[in-house]
Amino acid sequence: MRLQSILKNWKISKFLTNKGYFFSRKKILKHLPKSIIDKAYYSISKWNRYYKTPLIKLNKLSNELNLGNVFYKDESKRFGLKSFKALGGAYAVKVISKNNKKIIVSSATAGNHGRSVAWGAKRLGLKCNIFVCQNVSKNRVNSIRELGANVHLVKGNYENSLKECKKQSIKNNWKIVQDVSTKNYKYIPQLTMAGYSLMIKETSVQTNKYITHIFLQAGVGGMAAGVVAGVARYFKRIPKIIIIEPDNAACVLKSIQNGKMTKIIIKKESIMGGMSCNEMSLIPWKILKDATNYCLTISDNKIPEAVTLLAKKFFSDKKIIAGECSAPSVISLISVCNQKNIRKKIGLDKSSNVLLIGCEGNVDSNLYNKLYSRGKKRLKI
Repeated sequence: MRLQSILKNWKISKFLTNKGYFFSRKKILKHLPKSIIDKAYYSISKWNRYYKTPLIKLNKLSNELNLGNVFYKDESKRFGLKSFKALGGAYAVKVISKNNKKIIVSSATAGNHGRSVAWGAKRLGLKCNIFVCQNVSKNRVNSIRELGANVHLVKGNYENSLKECKKQSIKNNWKIVQDVSTKNYKYIPQLTMAGYSLMIKETSVQTNKYITHIFLQAGVGGMAAGVVAGVARYFKRIPKIIIIEPDNAACVLKSIQNGKMTKIIIKKESIMGGMSCNEMSLIPWKILKDATNYCLTISDNKIPEAVTLLAKKFFSDKKIIAGECSAPSVISLISVCNQKNIRKKIGLDKSSNVLLIGCEGNVDSNLYNKLYSRGKKRLKI
């Protein structure tokens, strides 16, 4: 089966050019200071089992799309947690605990962040309480429990679990380790984003090619802002930043379009669960509102095919296990290249070196297996 015939109909849904774009290293590093970024790398790089996650060349895809290079940062290999989130919550736990074994930490989560907090607490021998809403899969809940955390199931959505987490944490004097920043809650989210910046620190020494474009998945914007801060800190040249969101949860696109943080209503949850968010985090907004070149959205439709094609080595010489929130990076690049006017506007050509963030592996193995099977069936492979 020829790759061209599989990919030719892939399209993005919405596209927005940020008219207010202005990349200022100084401004970005004001919101996520260089000192915090540097301390995160210094600490995490000394952890047991730390190593740079693979930067895989998607050589077959770059040839198909007529691009210079397409690099895929494979976070499925991160500390055994299969997600970039291992860099964030666990690091924040380490910093705020200050080696005090009596501290009890807490967090609300849709999955990966809570697992990172639980893992960070286990590393340090701390008690941990994680609040999850009813939408979180049993697999993700069990993976948190396996790390020794007390899991509290909450009716409703993520916001309900966050409210309950705050309520119980205040009552019991637990330390909340959340990755969403607000006006009065900034430092801990800064720590998590500083952890995420390691992906760029590693990338900067894994290739001698200058990255020209980065496609970044966004939920509340924490990963994207952490990566952008990493760019401001570690890259000599500034690439174009393209934000990816699900059709039904484009709070970054809507906020940039309106010139202010905008809360949206999610009528239907996306299969891209970690990206299905209705409102941005404050510090990511302050970073991304200026540093983003373009925003785009995609539907859930091609997730199974992308998951399967990555695993079946259609895009590279290596088998890649990509979760439902990793696949959007590949889908977006292919879709942009299929739409000639957008490809030209973004400036993708033979000289382009594109970075994609493979933010997670098969964290939810049941969902991954369903997507993979569905993709095989559709592709008839």
